[in-house]
Amino acid sequence: MLQTVALYASVLHRDFTAYTREKLEKLGLHFGLLFFVLYVGKHPGTTPAELTRALHLDWGHSQRCITKLVDNGFFTKEKAGRAYHLHLTEKGQEAFAVSHQVFWNWDQQRLAGLTAEERQTLLALLQKAAARPAPTDACRDRQGPPDQD
Repeated sequence: MLQTVALYASVLHRDFTAYTREKLEKLGLHFGLLFFVLYVGKHPGTTPAELTRALHLDWGHSQRCITKLVDNGFFTKEKAGRAYHLHLTEKGQEAFAVSHQVFWNWDQQRLAGLTAEERQTLLALLQKAAARPAPTDACRDRQGPPDQD
């Protein structure tokens, strides 16, 4: 099988979502709402518009998710002037703590076989790869797989 960053990213994403789903199901939360809870937990009082922009989401999708989180008791949505402000409820605070911790716990499990230096190098390289802008012309920059002997 061809070794690519895309392959490993897919494998890791699938593993992380399964791990996270298992932890969040106990709270009545699913993976798709994880980043909403994290953002509001780190930015109490944020508006739905700020949240939508920060997470780079479609307005309709964002509003449906916020409504679900309010209806299920994770958020409060309070009107102040012309805008609504979002806050975590007690249930939301618990979900925030679990959601935040799941990242660290999963990393510890997945990276257990690496030395501290290897972990630091891996994270630095991933950060560098993630920050690189995508090519503007995929056809021009396309390089096929290396020749197989």
